Amino acid sequence: MVRVRKYDIGGWLRKNVVMVMFIILCVVGMALGRMQISFVAMELFNRLARNAFIVLALIIPIVAGMGINFAITIGAMAAQISLLWVLEWRIPGIGGFATAVALTIPISALFGLLIGKLLNKMKGQEMIGGMILGFFANGLYQLLFLFIFGNLIPLKAPGLVIKGSTGVANTLDLSKATGVKYALDNLVKLGFEPALYLFAGAIAAILVLLFLLKKLKLSKMIWVLGVLLACVIAIQFPFVKDLFKSVRVPVITFAIVGLLCAFNVMIMKTRLGQQFRAVGQNRVVANAAGINVDRVRVTAIVFSTVLASLGHLIYAQHMGSLQTYGAHEQVGLYAGAAILVGGASIAKATNGQALLGCILFHLLFIVVQGAGTTLFGNATISEFFRAFISYGVIALSLVMHTWSAVAKKKDPENQMKSAAPKAA
Repeated sequence: MVRVRKYDIGGWLRKNVVMVMFIILCVVGMALGRMQISFVAMELFNRLARNAFIVLALIIPIVAGMGINFAITIGAMAAQISLLWVLEWRIPGIGGFATAVALTIPISALFGLLIGKLLNKMKGQEMIGGMILGFFANGLYQLLFLFIFGNLIPLKAPGLVIKGSTGVANTLDLSKATGVKYALDNLVKLGFEPALYLFAGAIAAILVLLFLLKKLKLSKMIWVLGVLLACVIAIQFPFVKDLFKSVRVPVITFAIVGLLCAFNVMIMKTRLGQQFRAVGQNRVVANAAGINVDRVRVTAIVFSTVLASLGHLIYAQHMGSLQTYGAHEQVGLYAGAAILVGGASIAKATNGQALLGCILFHLLFIVVQGAGTTLFGNATISEFFRAFISYGVIALSLVMHTWSAVAKKKDPENQMKSAAPKAA
């Protein structure tokens, strides 16, 4: 007798209500805005190139039980400090970007170490502790950029200091002449079709190698290869080619994003990755098993701050300018919202959820403005409408995830499962 697998559609919808809502809003926004799909595709690829890395940086601390914390913002601060000195030393292009990377890694690692040790002192109160820490760190950052840089530590490069005052200017120009604008993106840029062939071939080769090394199951390899083949076949249709004809893919940038995805997968298969999972699931049990819980938590935060700082460098070089006093706060908020939209929670996250959330969140950002212009007939009002919808959905996603967590705790079946180890 063949057993037919039953799918709980209602349970799936409840679990992914935020993601489903985002999909509906994106479809409605595209219909109301009457936006060309080719334009939407081009804008979406640009946003993915500059934001995907920093969203993926959240996975390790989430798996380790640290949740969506302030480490992302701290990493962004470290990146901005490094970019300031690259501008001061006037090192443009890929050399400037490499210099910023070399500076930001030790700075962000030090910041992550300090944050991790502080959060270990706040066990059980990480949420409120992280909030207070965030305000304190931002205050120190403001002091550094408004008083120390440009006053106690003079800055000689033009355009770095506020005119008629001291402190760093509100906006830093990262143009090609003196900065790192497109330093990474312009190394290799291809049209969508050749880029698809390149990435599909590379992924297929890696999958076959992993299978031969017995690191990958045959069924999973066949499934992924099938998806890649479907993408290659789909691009042959004229209407699909027209859809992506305006898209230029920064190959090196997306390759780095792919490397981070691979890193997140591989590290979870190591001893350290297993410790991340153990600590995230139950700190008491992990400690009883001989795991140094405090050290694992600090390591997770250091990974997060370093990766976030590198992600912010990718973001900044794509934007070509830097809002000195606000950019670090925005990336932290948007990264946290994006990963929640993709179906992740404050206790579980995957590469797929991070990338899906990044796609949906930024797709909404693109289409809502056009929809607002159609509804209100005013581009200025549409910008406020976009902010309202985006921040509203962020708040809703947080509420829905909190509600889901509370409901799960009240579930009698889950209560029995959590009580079983205590009884043993």
